[in-house]
Amino acid sequence: MCLAIPGRITERYQDGDLPMARIDYAGAVATACVSYTPDAQVGDYVLVHAGFALQVLDEAEAEASLRELTRLSALMEADDDTAGGGA
Repeated sequence: MCLAIPGRITERYQDGDLPMARIDYAGAVATACVSYTPDAQVGDYVLVHAGFALQVLDEAEAEASLRELTRLSALMEADDDTAGGGA
């Protein structure tokens, strides 16, 4: 199973021949290659998998995805706690 995460571009830059971006994932910042999304600009949301931005998302779609990922994370934590996997 693969999971792509939406994040917002905060900076674009070149790393040699590669167009790169700093991506903010709800406070966690990482880098991704944006060669597959050449029109993505600072402020745009992109869907990132394995260090590559694969698709530009509109803000509503990105925020809905982030809400769902947060909900799933909370469900998984609750399941761990009830199964005795919590601290």
